[in-house]
Amino acid sequence: MLTLNGYRTATKWLGNLTVVLLGVGTSLGAETGDPQKGYRLLTEKAYLPPDFDQEVFDELWKRWPKKERQSAETALLRDRRRLTMKRYGLSPRPNDPKERPLQYVVSDDGTWSMNCFACHGGNLLGQTVPGLPNRDFALEQLTADVRATKIRLGKTLSHMDLGSLIMPLGSTRGTTNAVMFGVALLANRHDNLRLKSLRIPPKMVHHDMDAPPWWHFRLKHHLYIDGFAPKGHRALMQFILVEQNGPDAFRSWEDDFRHIYAFLSSLQPPKFPGTIDRELASAGRLVFDRHCAKCHGTYRDDSPPEYPERVVPWDEVATDRIRLDALTPVHRERYASSWFHADRDMEVLVNPSGYVAPPLTGLWATAPYLHNGSVPTLWHLLRPAARPTVWRRTPSNYDLERIGLSFQELSVAESDNVQPENRFDTRQTGKHATGHDFPSILSENEKLAVLEYLKTL
Repeated sequence: MLTLNGYRTATKWLGNLTVVLLGVGTSLGAETGDPQKGYRLLTEKAYLPPDFDQEVFDELWKRWPKKERQSAETALLRDRRRLTMKRYGLSPRPNDPKERPLQYVVSDDGTWSMNCFACHGGNLLGQTVPGLPNRDFALEQLTADVRATKIRLGKTLSHMDLGSLIMPLGSTRGTTNAVMFGVALLANRHDNLRLKSLRIPPKMVHHDMDAPPWWHFRLKHHLYIDGFAPKGHRALMQFILVEQNGPDAFRSWEDDFRHIYAFLSSLQPPKFPGTIDRELASAGRLVFDRHCAKCHGTYRDDSPPEYPERVVPWDEVATDRIRLDALTPVHRERYASSWFHADRDMEVLVNPSGYVAPPLTGLWATAPYLHNGSVPTLWHLLRPAARPTVWRRTPSNYDLERIGLSFQELSVAESDNVQPENRFDTRQTGKHATGHDFPSILSENEKLAVLEYLKTL
């Protein structure tokens, strides 16, 4: 677990994080843009219609269980708002005296509009980190509570309130059904982005995904775990394809997303804040280079990573297959013909054979692991047979020994008493923790050495 000295080191590092995050770095296929302007646009400009207003947010606590409701009722307004943000996985923007959430644009008149940080900005060791997967986001519960609060207050329901009645937003805290959001939104448009008059819901296989860290963006030529889509500023815009945004709006926002592209390209991975056994890590590097670098890349302190962006065939990696099959060739062909595929010189992979082995920079900070978030720590990722079947996170600090989430493994009987969104059940469809068995050939000493090396990336 995180020691006191380690926590102090982490807090000091995180306090200076925004300087690192906004420093410009080298990016593959970079477009012209201003990273700092990109960050401001994401946090200050609403590209989606409002989900709720300040009054609704301030009334959400009345939906909570009795014990939490009583604590909120007696709290000061500012403290109650902090409790509300924490409950739903929201976190204040770095260095913002108003403590506005990173994950929403809050207008002067008090409306709240979701932004990309909802999934790609999270909390680490008590501090907000733009670009970190938001493993705390409880979107399904937040939307249900917002909808019920609006009905009680007599307010108009939004697209999120209504859409979530027919499409799941994510069955587990910190994961998202975002891939199917993209399928549903694109199905309603012609190739020129005009709305179709007849909107027939497409075939969808709902499943949860763990958001990738944004500091990997700079190393890639393609997006998503199957690597099917060439990256570009237009590709970043598809999740704002709600009915209220027409073709003219998208074209007028292209320059904005060039700046946002530059912001993503500027992000650097965080450094491990705890103690590293350098001798053990050096031994781990040798093991890693022999067994892991072919897929995940080579990392040296004195040079940029050499990242191959390799698609590993599914029958080789054997992790949960639902994501690979849920996005069908028809869905990918639809994307290939759309406005979002701007670079026609780069091919859309209509029928990828497997999953892309991701870069491992900043890996220590990005738990849980695998593309569906089914493995809580790197220690367990290196030991496939020891991965928990059903588990839930505990409120303890981030585990800097096993590297990942502090968690409790649950028996079947215990899991029945835990709310579904607060537990992870790897027996469920799309949530399997199987596959990536490659570490099984390593000795226990080699696994410990590799784990130590991974802290250095």
